[in-house]
Amino acid sequence: MQFATESLYDVMGECAPLLCEHWEHIALDKDTVKLNPDWDAYRFMQDHDNLHITTARQGKELVGYVVYIISRSLHFADETFADGHLFWLSPQHRRGIAGLKMFKHAEAALRDKGVTKVITKVTLHFDVGKIFERLGYQPIERVYAKGLV
Repeated sequence: MQFATESLYDVMGECAPLLCEHWEHIALDKDTVKLNPDWDAYRFMQDHDNLHITTARQGKELVGYVVYIISRSLHFADETFADGHLFWLSPQHRRGIAGLKMFKHAEAALRDKGVTKVITKVTLHFDVGKIFERLGYQPIERVYAKGLV
């Protein structure tokens, strides 16, 4: 498996099946919240260097991704944060340490971009926090959600 930093423009045309697979496996509110990416917003972030994508490929096939949104911290102006937005590795490719390698590749690329802290989230119903703890991450907060519609 190969890992690389790729632009949104490199993967947009081929990521739809993987996004759907991800959504089918992870989404909680599929009956009320439909998968509908705001591609204009993603393009804006890519064009302004606020989006980072690390891909996992088996040959030429896209089998995984890690997507971060990069921004300066509003509370700590000297810091640049990468907020883990999405991550997915197709189940048939979750062998050995492939996931760890994908995140390590992303971390190295983010460090090269000047990111000083990575923050990522895991869902409670599909908790893979042990992967991040193995990489040196520490749990720091709990997130709550409530539908208003």
